[in-house]
Amino acid sequence: MTGISVGDEGFVIEAQILADAFHLQAAEVPLQMKDGKITSRCEKGVDADAGRWRLTFFHKDRALRLTVDAAGEILARASFDTLRPQR
Repeated sequence: MTGISVGDEGFVIEAQILADAFHLQAAEVPLQMKDGKITSRCEKGVDADAGRWRLTFFHKDRALRLTVDAAGEILARASFDTLRPQR
């Protein structure tokens, strides 16, 4: 179990994955997302990266990037600082 599932509407990520990355409590994650304090981007791989997706989450000045396959298995994970303005 990777904490990521794939459904008809896209990827569903367990709150704990984002909570760990952004030093939050899991219960805070849905509220932070609803308030726009955690945002995300999903990019579908092409050519050599076909069958992979890059899921990037942003919170304040940090980002979490997950590369996943079609089953939601995490292939790579990275956290890094961003230059995005704090909310």
